Amino acid sequence: MSYSKEDIIRKVREEDVEFIRLQFTDIFGQLKNVAITASQIEKAVHNQIMFDGSSIEGFVRIDESDQYLYPDLDSFTIFPWRPSHNKVARLICDVHNPDGSPFVGDPRQVLKRVLEKARGMGFDAFNVGPEAEFFLFQTDDEGKPTTRTNDEAGYFDLGPLDHGEGTRREICLALEQMGFEIEASHHEVAQGQHEIDFKYADALRTADNIMTFKLAVKTLAQKNGLHATFMPKPIFGINGSGMHTNMSLFRGGKNAFYDPEDPRGLSKEAYSFIAGLLAHVKGMAAITNPLVNSYKRLVPGYEAPCYMAWSASNRSALIRIPAARGQSTRVELRSPDPACNPYLELAVCLAAGLDGIEKGMTPPPEVTDNIFAMSPATRKRRGIEALPGSLDEALECLKKDKLILDTLGEHVADNYIAGKKKEWEEYRTRVSSWEREKYIINY
Repeated sequence: MSYSKEDIIRKVREEDVEFIRLQFTDIFGQLKNVAITASQIEKAVHNQIMFDGSSIEGFVRIDESDQYLYPDLDSFTIFPWRPSHNKVARLICDVHNPDGSPFVGDPRQVLKRVLEKARGMGFDAFNVGPEAEFFLFQTDDEGKPTTRTNDEAGYFDLGPLDHGEGTRREICLALEQMGFEIEASHHEVAQGQHEIDFKYADALRTADNIMTFKLAVKTLAQKNGLHATFMPKPIFGINGSGMHTNMSLFRGGKNAFYDPEDPRGLSKEAYSFIAGLLAHVKGMAAITNPLVNSYKRLVPGYEAPCYMAWSASNRSALIRIPAARGQSTRVELRSPDPACNPYLELAVCLAAGLDGIEKGMTPPPEVTDNIFAMSPATRKRRGIEALPGSLDEALECLKKDKLILDTLGEHVADNYIAGKKKEWEEYRTRVSSWEREKYIINY
């Protein structure tokens, strides 16, 4: 829905909105906000709300701290889980410098820059449909999360085995009130694991929607005495949570990935987009899989892709082409997980694909057999490489990929790498419960 400044001022008054959360996202994908009262809404819609950027990790130094929030007026919505009086609304914002220029460290601006490049290449839309999985865990007497699910359900099972069904239904209804079109909601493979799929949209709106989705899931789970987590691999020995990302480019209102003359129904642009993703997927990994824990999901045996291959049907491949054709033709990247910053993730995916198109890249042959069942020698003979095996390895790959570094921009890239290196060093030097159980008696 499209709103003017006057529309929003009027809605705040008519709907009895008491607080407005001006939301933005830091480079590590954490949702931040400045809360204002309804009396300040006119200042907000005229881009006059200021905040201290030096207090946000990866933003600016203390001597250049003042920054301004420029609301995306079309993102206005009222939170349906708040009281029916003294309501709370939100606006998603871009971050700008005091002189009015866009802040280079704002992840939303990173995505906007790549979308502008796509338009310059003649593509008028980059549509994305995410499939974000999450776990619902019980909490203890102090309200802290456990890893207990009280859930014996499996893939697509229905209650009474699926004890998260009621919470999942509440989430779906709340999201629909906020303008989402929910396409599917179901239990996933692992106990306590769930997925809610919402309709694709243009990339910027999809990234906004992912952040809103995660907020709604966590808020409504907490309201029901549960803890929702988008941690990629919370429990050893069962499937982790991914965020398969379905992508398509449009030119002149037509899907640029579709060619009815091709045996697979794919255009030259689609093949080159796939090739671009494969060329840069190692450099992208620290963005698409941003945690130490992410790489405990990307291992054989749990449906997560860990080898670099593509296929029109094979679910063990990193890149899959779903069966639909025509306007629904799309490329699905299966490695990302829901802990990623969606603005940066979609920016690097699009940049990699556009690089493939610009250079006329050709992907390697399609892999139709089960990659997990192949021996290392077979994979090596067929040129099937593995994704990075750790966050540290992924960061080294990122530092070597000029396209991905340029896409992020120097400010974001430097701060992101520094922050993630610090995270890796903290992990590397910690003593885990596994180490104590393994070594403390024998040694």
